[in-house]
Amino acid sequence: MGMQVVNHGMEGDVSRNMIEVCKKFFELPYEERSKYMTSDMSAPVRYGTSFNQNKDNVFCWRDFLKLYAHPLPDYLPYWPSSPSDFRSLAATYATETREMFEMMVKAIMESLEIDGDDNEAAKELKEGSQMVVVNCYPPCPEPELTLGMPPHSDYGFLTLLLQDDVEGLQILYRDEWVTIDPIPGSFVINVGDHLEIFSNGRYKSVLHRVLVNSTKPRISVASLHSFPLTSVVKPSPKLIDEHNQPQYMDTDFATFLQYISTREPKWKNFLESRKIHHL
Repeated sequence: MGMQVVNHGMEGDVSRNMIEVCKKFFELPYEERSKYMTSDMSAPVRYGTSFNQNKDNVFCWRDFLKLYAHPLPDYLPYWPSSPSDFRSLAATYATETREMFEMMVKAIMESLEIDGDDNEAAKELKEGSQMVVVNCYPPCPEPELTLGMPPHSDYGFLTLLLQDDVEGLQILYRDEWVTIDPIPGSFVINVGDHLEIFSNGRYKSVLHRVLVNSTKPRISVASLHSFPLTSVVKPSPKLIDEHNQPQYMDTDFATFLQYISTREPKWKNFLESRKIHHL
C-alpha cells in the first residue's frame, strides 16, 4: 500500500532546501564524504556506495547517506558539518517529517479502530526510531544492466519519501511495475513491514524498486519511521480474537539485523520469514 500526499502542511522551502543541500553533500570531494563510511549498522551516520557491496548480485547504482534522527539532540552533533548549512536544514526537515508521521499514525489507528489514550502502540511510535536516508543515483552509462535499488519492502512502520523531479521510483501494483511521477513538493508514503505486522495484514507493505537513467542524476530522501529499536513488534492485541488469529510472529530489530547480516533484504523475504502458517 502506497500513496502520494500533497497539502501536507510542510513549507515548500523545507523540502527544496533539503534536496539542494543533499546534492551539495554528494558533490563534496570523495575524501570528505568517505569520512562517514562504516560497516557498523548502528553508527549514527553512515555513508556508503553500492559499487563495492559484493553481497549484491545486481550491481546497485547509488550512493547513500543514512542519519539516525531521533532523539535529534543526541544525533545531530554526529551529522556532516559540511556543507555548512547541512545540519540546520536537515534537522528542520527531520523534525517536520516526524510531525507528518505522527499525523499519519493517528489516521492509521483510527482506520484500524484502535484509538483512545491507552493506545500503547501510538505512544511507542511517538518515541520511536527515525532514520533519514538520502539516496543519490548518478547517471548510469548502461541503465538497463542495473537497478538503483532492487525490489524490496521497507523494514519500518511508514516511510515518507521525497523525490526530486527525476523519475525512477516504481512500485509493484497488481503484478505490474508502475512508475511514480514525481509531483513537486509531494511525499510518497510507503507502508513498511512493521505496519503490516502490527495491522495483522490489513495494511500491506509496498514492494518498490528504483530504476536509473543515462542522463540525469536523481536524489531522493526517505524518512523511515518505526517503533523504538528496542521494541518487540507484533500484531496489535486489539485486532486478535477467536476469528482473527495472529498472522505474524513477534519480531524485533535484532532479529532483522541478524537476518540482513547474512543476505541482502530483497522482495518481502524478511516479512515472509516472520509469517505464521496456520494449518
